[in-house]
Amino acid sequence: MHYARLSSSPRLQRALKALREAKGEISTYELIAKARVAAVNSVISELRANGAKITCRQHCKDGQRRFFYTLISEPKDPNAKA
Repeated sequence: MHYARLSSSPRLQRALKALREAKGEISTYELIAKARVAAVNSVISELRANGAKITCRQHCKDGQRRFFYTLISEPKDPNAKA
């Protein structure tokens, strides 16, 4: 997979900032709204490829699946701007 570098991707920087500010879990919907991103699963995958440790929890309610993400540790990219 090709992925963007955190240091040069405003999209990934916004997503990391939203995860950081959540101070715990953030839903897919909240991440889309706060970071102005789409394809949250891809954004999370790219952040992980940059060294971030992020957990994902799935919750089913009324037959619908909802996903919640938690930033466990920051990427170790010295050039990161987030």
